Amino acid sequence: MELFKKTAAELSGMLKSKEISAVELAQDVLARTKAVDEQVGGYITVTEETALAQAAAVDAKRAAGEELSDLAGIPVAIKDNICTKGTLTTCASKMLYNFKPPYNATVMDKLAGQDVVITGKANMDEFAMGSSCENSAMHPTHNPHNLNCVPGGSSGGSAAVVASAQVPLALGSDTGGSIRQPASFCGVVGMKPTYGAVSRYGLVAFASSLDQIGPFGRSIEDAAMLLDAVTAYDPRHDSTSVKTPFEGGLRAGLNADIKGLKIGLPKEYFGEGISAPVREAVLKAAETYKALGAEVFEISLPLSEYALPIYYILSSAEASSNLARYDGVKYGYRTPNAGDDLIDLYVKSRSEGFGAEVQRRIMLGTYVLSSGYYDAYYKKARAAQRKIREEFAGAFEKCDVILTPVAPTTAYELGSKTADPLEMYAGDICTVSVNIAGLPGLVQPCGFDAANMPIGMQLIGPAFGEQTLLNAGLAFEQASGLKNIIAAL
Repeated sequence: MELFKKTAAELSGMLKSKEISAVELAQDVLARTKAVDEQVGGYITVTEETALAQAAAVDAKRAAGEELSDLAGIPVAIKDNICTKGTLTTCASKMLYNFKPPYNATVMDKLAGQDVVITGKANMDEFAMGSSCENSAMHPTHNPHNLNCVPGGSSGGSAAVVASAQVPLALGSDTGGSIRQPASFCGVVGMKPTYGAVSRYGLVAFASSLDQIGPFGRSIEDAAMLLDAVTAYDPRHDSTSVKTPFEGGLRAGLNADIKGLKIGLPKEYFGEGISAPVREAVLKAAETYKALGAEVFEISLPLSEYALPIYYILSSAEASSNLARYDGVKYGYRTPNAGDDLIDLYVKSRSEGFGAEVQRRIMLGTYVLSSGYYDAYYKKARAAQRKIREEFAGAFEKCDVILTPVAPTTAYELGSKTADPLEMYAGDICTVSVNIAGLPGLVQPCGFDAANMPIGMQLIGPAFGEQTLLNAGLAFEQASGLKNIIAAL
């Protein structure tokens, strides 16, 4: 039946009507993984036994007449920096090669309450630091649409397993575009929620003031379903968690009527550096919105040019602090060559356990936090962050959503940018400001380039504007027919 080709919403209906069983669905997607993931490299750990047991439990509950959620029995992959009790959570790093958390992340408890089926832990850039999924200590992930290209990062594994139909849904994390950029490169839907909407408890920290967990799916409805499942106020475990106006109701609130919606096109996001195919595809999407009755007009966000240096100062500073705990003593990798010297143990364990990109960001973060440079860099970056938030707030007084490209180009070849970190960092220019301002961002397919590689567009909303974004995304998806795009492997 090739159940793996169907969306989560379609599968949910089939499970409810008992047209299929959860075990049949789990077996189908796991067989797909065995067939294609050797090429894609989307998973670090596949939890086949656990998935089949969870699926059997769902079938037993349904047979007993229990009331189940819309996601009951639906397979979901989890980025490998989200803690899963008793299952390897490596952050794609040698440092955590053998770490099995003794507890679940809050989002995992939420998913367990929805009776989802967890198929495994998805590959990523080490400690979520990267934009290509080439920085994994385990193996690189390949873009399912062209195996010679990157899937984007850092949540490249999560995007790739959805795009290659190994699973209908996946969770990722987004610190500066790590859900949205791979969603664009792989032709799937990805959403970075408003900061605080989803609990960060159990998400291995990269930059705590920027990190946010969010969904991947092959349709807007699928993304809404998964975001509904994980959105939760969690004051006990996450002090940045907040009550949202939409908790649990995004899918029910979907409405494709966007007549009168005001959409801003920031001129700074369409200038030099954005490739012609990307620019043309996003502007064509703007024309589609006009035809649907939306009001589309140009706006200006001049502080956007400072977003990239602000992001790398703030995120690296927080990374250097968060990763200080990995010292070869408490857990994770410990060098066998340290002898009896404690300092030597620290230095060798960290040097051997962390990859080059993680070491680079730790060094940069330590530098900007040092006594001689704190005021010149970190303090100024925080002040500039407030200015960017104010600029977005001013823009949303004029428009309801903002439409932009996601990345300057479509997916590029593996290895083509690894020798030049600054060129790699430049790929985040369209996404980092959303994290700096704590806003929600939705990415979905809007076209293809001449090589038939997906192009994504980004819709940015005001804080807790997720419903508006999803409605705008649904309207475009229905008008364009661009959903459930599966790579032809």
